[in-house]
Amino acid sequence: MASVIPLKEKRLMDVKVGELPSWLLMRNFTPKGIAGAFQRGYHRYYNKYINVKKGSIAGVNMVLAAYVLFSYCLSYKELKHERRRKYH
Repeated sequence: MASVIPLKEKRLMDVKVGELPSWLLMRNFTPKGIAGAFQRGYHRYYNKYINVKKGSIAGVNMVLAAYVLFSYCLSYKELKHERRRKYH
């Protein structure tokens, strides 16, 4: 017998496309709810990649890759401008 999980407690990966609008309306978009979501995400990341017995460089590499991508997005306008210049 399969247990039925309420829609509010389902993870995003478990929600079907038809249930997505009602699932989104059940989310908590207050500043406290958003801060809680970031905190849960941080703890999930930390426990999965950093706080392990046999650790590797993968967790740190993901953070560095995200930082490089973010800084590239911030400086894209200047890089695009420099790319089109032939001389000076």
